Parts: sequence; structure tokens; C-alpha cells
Amino acid sequence: MNSSLSPRAAIGLFLIVVLAWGVNWSMTKQIVQFLPPLWTSAIRSWIALAGLFVILALSDNLVIPERRDIPVVLSVALLHMTIFSVLVAAGVRFLPASKAVVLGYTTPLWVAIAAPLLGKDTLSVAKLAGALLGLIGLAVILNPASIDWTNTNVVLGAGMVILAAISWAANIIYIRAHRWIASPLQLLIWQVLVATIVLTVSAVIADGLPHAQWSWKLVLLLLYSGLIGTALAYWAMSMVNKSISALTTALGTTGTPLVGIASAAILLGEPIDRSLVVAAALIVTGIGLATLGDRLLRRQATASG
Repeated sequence: MNSSLSPRAAIGLFLIVVLAWGVNWSMTKQIVQFLPPLWTSAIRSWIALAGLFVILALSDNLVIPERRDIPVVLSVALLHMTIFSVLVAAGVRFLPASKAVVLGYTTPLWVAIAAPLLGKDTLSVAKLAGALLGLIGLAVILNPASIDWTNTNVVLGAGMVILAAISWAANIIYIRAHRWIASPLQLLIWQVLVATIVLTVSAVIADGLPHAQWSWKLVLLLLYSGLIGTALAYWAMSMVNKSISALTTALGTTGTPLVGIASAAILLGEPIDRSLVVAAALIVTGIGLATLGDRLLRRQATASG
């Protein structure tokens, strides 16, 4: 399982990742109706941890991380698996899942804007155009006809999801600069373990023991979110990254919000209004331009040594 996949298998697995992540926003929207955001993320993380332990044990990818990999373990665990997860779960309580997934996947835009400001990248014309398109899309989805600015909870929810995207962007910028010792796949279970501990302790302190009206529906939602939307998706993405180009995966993940919008309409009955479609189109196009610009800069840097 350590070898690269065939192109057909990699594309198939990648489609599963996009579907799993896109549908997971609708699952989270339903779970937070039963559990607080911290417990939603903590329980999902425990389920993912168990699933990943089995997957990585069977694939002989259980290793002890070296000291130089500990910063990246903490970065992913705290910025993405903890802060991003909790902010999304908290924000989606007040927002339609379809709008939340579009806001949540503005992450590449924040990377394109922040990396040059931090001296970690160069701002090209393509990346600037992509960032501007994405920001226009963000303005469209946040316009008063789409978001009720008189409703404090709705505004708070949108703000939390945008902060979640920025947190994920900060993690991506750090990951790009990290010199990996173990592979991302081998470090995955340690990242989930740290996140699980932090999430559980935080949930106990903030909310006490979880109190919910347990049902088969809630159990199945948690199992999907933990096993399919988290454990399987993380593992599959690690395998895909070894088999197809980073540009293909980066552009392909722009399909996630589109899947999220469709699944919210099918599973939750959420309407697909014009502003949502326009915003999604602008943001996805902006991400594509920013990604292509980033790839072009990297090729030029490689060519010039």
C-alpha cells in the first residue's frame, strides 16, 4: 500500500475524497443539531483515530515521529484538525451547509494573499487575478440578499467559517516550508491523536460530558463523518498525492464545494439560489487561477535553479 497507485486508481480514489469531503458538510450540519461543536469534532476525531490506526497498521505505516517532524504534527493537529474543525462545526449551526462549504473552501485564496505578504511566495498576475475573483465571489455570497446581516447568529456563523479557512491557510503555508522526515501519511495518526486529545479536553472543560438524544441516525452520521469524511478521506488523499500531480489535486479539490452544494440540496433540501451559484463559480475560478499561477512560479523557480 506504500507504492504509487495507477493513474486510473488514483483518479478514482481522488473522486471518492472529493465526494466524501463535500457530503461531510451536510453530515456536520446535522450532527451539530444534537451535539455541541466541540463534542461533534471530538467524537468524530476518536472515530477517525480508530479507523486510521487500523488502516496504517495494515499498511505498515505506524512510526514514531522524529523530533524535527513534531512542529508539523502540532501545526496540522491544532490549526487544521482542531481550530478549523471546531470553527466549521460552530459556524454551520447558523449557516446553510451549502453556503458554509463555499466559505470554508476559500482557503487557497487566503494562501495566495498571505504567502507573498509573509515573504513565502511571489505574487504573480495570475495569482492576483485569482485572489481578486475569489474575493469578489466572497462579496457576492456575503451580500445582504444572500446573508441576513440583521441576524447576529448568521453573521457570527459566516465569520467563524471564514476564520476556519484562514486557520487552514496558515497551516498550509507552514507545511510548505517544513522539511519532512517521515511521510505525511506516517504522521497522520499522530496529528489526529494530538487533535483528539485537545478536542476532548476542551469539550469536557467547556461542555462537560456529552449529553445528546442518542439515536441510530446520530450514530450513523458520526460514523460517516469519522470514518468516511475524515479517516478514509485523509488516507486516500495521502495516497493520491503520491500518484498524481499536486496541480491536479489542487484543482480537483475545487470540486468539493460544488459537491457540498449539491449534497446540501439533496440531503437537507437547501435551495440553490443565484448568488450561491455565482459566488461558487467566482471562488472556484479564482482558486484555479491562483493555483495555476503558483504552479507556474514554481516551474520558473525550478528552471532557474
